[in-house]
Amino acid sequence: MKREIIIPPSPAPLPEPEKLDAAAILDSLLDGSCDLVCVLGPTASGKTRYAVSLARRFDSLLAERGVRAADGSPARTEIISADSRQVYRGMSIGTGKDLSEYEEVPYHLIDIADAGEKYDIYRYQHDFSRVYEDIRRRGCIALMCGGSGLYIEAATCGYNLPDVPADPQLRAELEQYDDATLTARLAALKPLHNSTDCDSRKRLIRALEIAIYEKEHPVTRRAFLPRSCFYIGTLVSREERNARIDARLDARLEEGMVEEVRTLMERVKPEDLIYYGLEYKFVTRYLLGELSYGEMRRDLAVAIHQFAKRQMTWFRGMERRGVRIHWVEP
Repeated sequence: MKREIIIPPSPAPLPEPEKLDAAAILDSLLDGSCDLVCVLGPTASGKTRYAVSLARRFDSLLAERGVRAADGSPARTEIISADSRQVYRGMSIGTGKDLSEYEEVPYHLIDIADAGEKYDIYRYQHDFSRVYEDIRRRGCIALMCGGSGLYIEAATCGYNLPDVPADPQLRAELEQYDDATLTARLAALKPLHNSTDCDSRKRLIRALEIAIYEKEHPVTRRAFLPRSCFYIGTLVSREERNARIDARLDARLEEGMVEEVRTLMERVKPEDLIYYGLEYKFVTRYLLGELSYGEMRRDLAVAIHQFAKRQMTWFRGMERRGVRIHWVEP
């Protein structure tokens, strides 16, 4: 009997990179045919640097054309972060905020929540809507940048998310049940059109929290969101991306990432840091004595590689759902 040889599938081919005309993109922002530019990409793909560079190019063009903001000052480009962990204060090295890259370019939705909080997509959509509306009202240009696909879609793809407050007591009660029981309870309250509600236990509990709340309370939904977004994706090969991830991880460890987590553990429970995943999960486990330094470094690198792959899978999924992403080599 012949032994079957299983050949793993080849990685999906990368999309073809484009050459973009910043002036043409700005024209569409100024004439209203586009109301937001979003720079997205997996971790270590250079998206922040690209977004800052694009913002400066827009500012230069705005100055050349004499475009003014509502208060008469020169119109500016402002970046809105779409990163689910950079919202937390005190979590700078591990999340790679690299705030020095922004320099004179204004940025928003970074350092807006305390470490230990459970910031979520619903709160993000509310905060994004508020900041986006303010930038537009002042006659400035909004440029989104990030790698959290769910946050990006919540802000740009018309997700109609209800403004429902968190209910810690209800969440504690729901945590006692298994996923099958929670899913059945959710199905009894509403049709399960959105399969992402059941993708993870966290989302399942939040979906139930919303459904239960909506049975008894009218909810307000955010309406001021962009309707015509121009998406730019930063493109690097898998090999280059992984090499960058490894080099960046070593640089962050040298910079003091372990000390950052050690300091956070003085005021944030270890389980809350582990909840944030990646750097905070593995470094916390190292500091708790569950992993050696070498194991932490190895396992964390593998986890970040896998995370970057999932990010890219999400963005390609956006394309399959009809989103046009213009891929560039930054």
